[in-house]
Amino acid sequence: MAKAAGKAAPPPSVGGWRTSAYEEFSRSLGPILGEKTTKHCAALGLQTVGDLLRHLPRRWMTGTEVSDLSVLQPGEEAAVLAEVTDSDIRGGGQKMRLEVKVTDGRGRLRLTFFGRSHLINHWARLLHKGARGIFAGKVGVFRDELQLAHPDFVILDEDGAVVAGAQRTEGMGRASTGGLIGLYPASRGLPTWKIADCVNLVLDQVRISEPWPAWVCEAAELVGLTDALERVHRPQERSEIDAGVERLRFDEAFATQLTMAYRRADAAAHGAIPRPRRPGRLLDVFDAALPFELTAGQQQVSTEIFADLSATHPMQRLLQGEVGSGKTLVALRAMLAVVDAGGQAVLLAPTEVLATQHAQTLARQLGDLALGGTLAAPEHATRVVCLTGSMTAAAKREALLHAASGEAGIIVGTHALLSDNVQFAELGLVVVDEQHRFGVEQRAALNAKADKRPHVLVMTATPIPRSVAMTVFGDLTVSTLTEIPAGRSEVSTVVVDQNANPSWVDRAWQRITEEVDHGRQAFVVCPRISSDSGDDGGRGVEETFAELTSGPLKDVRVEMLHGQMASDDKERVMAAFAAGEVDVLVATTVVEVGVDVPNASAMVICDADHFGISQLHQLRGRIGRGQHPGVCLLLTGAEPLGDARERLDAVAATRDGFALADVDLEQRREGDVLGSSQSGGRSGLRLLRVLRDAEQIAVAREVAAVAVRRDPDQQEPGFADAVRHTELIAAGEWLTRN
Repeated sequence: MAKAAGKAAPPPSVGGWRTSAYEEFSRSLGPILGEKTTKHCAALGLQTVGDLLRHLPRRWMTGTEVSDLSVLQPGEEAAVLAEVTDSDIRGGGQKMRLEVKVTDGRGRLRLTFFGRSHLINHWARLLHKGARGIFAGKVGVFRDELQLAHPDFVILDEDGAVVAGAQRTEGMGRASTGGLIGLYPASRGLPTWKIADCVNLVLDQVRISEPWPAWVCEAAELVGLTDALERVHRPQERSEIDAGVERLRFDEAFATQLTMAYRRADAAAHGAIPRPRRPGRLLDVFDAALPFELTAGQQQVSTEIFADLSATHPMQRLLQGEVGSGKTLVALRAMLAVVDAGGQAVLLAPTEVLATQHAQTLARQLGDLALGGTLAAPEHATRVVCLTGSMTAAAKREALLHAASGEAGIIVGTHALLSDNVQFAELGLVVVDEQHRFGVEQRAALNAKADKRPHVLVMTATPIPRSVAMTVFGDLTVSTLTEIPAGRSEVSTVVVDQNANPSWVDRAWQRITEEVDHGRQAFVVCPRISSDSGDDGGRGVEETFAELTSGPLKDVRVEMLHGQMASDDKERVMAAFAAGEVDVLVATTVVEVGVDVPNASAMVICDADHFGISQLHQLRGRIGRGQHPGVCLLLTGAEPLGDARERLDAVAATRDGFALADVDLEQRREGDVLGSSQSGGRSGLRLLRVLRDAEQIAVAREVAAVAVRRDPDQQEPGFADAVRHTELIAAGEWLTRN
């Protein structure tokens, strides 16, 4: 390992062991950088030593290079390295300003400075023709020309050292150490050269130990960690940078893959009660009564699941599939197989609306076979019960009794199932719907309610690219459903630009009325419950409901649904809509998954640009589930050439969820895909991009498998730290989501 930079003191000790890399990376920046600078760092999401040292430059430049000004976009915060071509003082008195032109050798960028005369004169002396510097600010447009209004700047000498700054009192730092100049993602309060100073200060004061044993670095052909940090932050040549970046990306991939590998090993080490399929019982009776044939995909996946259930170690399987591909039916058949083998099955859903809908759907599909414990029950019948937090005390007691006695073979619920007072007679299978909304701890809480570990089947309605599945669901075996069962109808999707074509919005409501006149039903989806907060969060359900019921939809039956309604009211509205007693349901995304109303043929999504690609795809999947063709109208005021409009156009162009998943992943940070940005938490992935770095993730997975074989008990401190750190992030993200 390369020698640490600077004259740092020896690292502190904990229990006789040198402080680990994860502890060093977790240190607060405050004692090193000071309160004011630390506050500016926090605004960029940099709170610890590790955050700062993994905050890499966007690009590296030599002392003779300049930036490419052609890539600048209005509205972005930018830092450019350019040369002054013109500098001119205009006006006088309080209206005095300095206008400067800089160039990259091809394009030009205007810089405008305002201030008192002594400051204007000071800046003019610094920004003379031929001066070269880094200029940071928000890109604007003035008279059809790109400009930075009053940017921060530093002037560089030929070696890249800062020789002057915008403020007379500014401390002279260094944008480089005589090698390449790194341009960092920055902010107004923390420009790129100040970030470089912070990084240099931390590298000089903090000694980062190597977290992995030597064989890991040799197997993955990596440079040492300290060497890698020097290479990316203080490179002397371009050839140094790639190896440093590769090492830091590997560390992120390896920590995740190591965690997944230990999870797989842990699951395999625990015994499970085999639940082989029993012929002539409940599952066979159910299959014989199905009014349709299973798709080839459903049959294949069911065969895989039944084989797992027959094993003496617990199943750990992910079931993913297109919207409407029949995942719930596959999961129900797995639950019935477990019931036939003497066990119970739990279906864990993320919301009360979805839990209730699942319970009703399962009971409807089973028919008389869900009447277990009653006089009307046929042979082999079981009982389906639902348990949610807002149920009445009497209803909860009844559900708890059925679960504890074993009378209920299938128990559906929300997080209420994790409570200490919930007991099962013989829990054999846990089905988790929408895995990304639950953490490992929640699955563990259900595991603890069984004498032996139950089998686990995870369902996700969001198609997962292979690279994401390998990273996020690496502890699970993946099964995929791609076929859509017969009887599903086509759904056309249209983007409605409400700014360019206001009359099209009126036409959208007319289209809803036409569908209702033909005896069909419709959804209107809004991004939030109320618009009262005044921020740009999109239309609210309450306001939209009021406008529609007093205006374009006043002659049809309209109801409202959102997550803050009382449980009884939510159940009443959903039951009425499912029964055809409500024509139009105005709702939030509580209808995103699990809602099955075959008569619904139309959907209008208000402020569709406030939703992600996967959400739009899931919402659209609520229509066209019967014999009637569907139409989905995406209302938006987004700019035609922006990212938001690109998302909507992608959704309108295809119903292929796997193609959309790739588009989604290309547009969003992996943190979003993993859930952290959606939850407000902090992702453990800063550098890794699962599409771009799929090959490196695969290497990390192979090395992680070897690591678990060589160190099954996590005796290696670096391995233990990595797993603990990754699991803590996962747990924290789950807590912030709920």
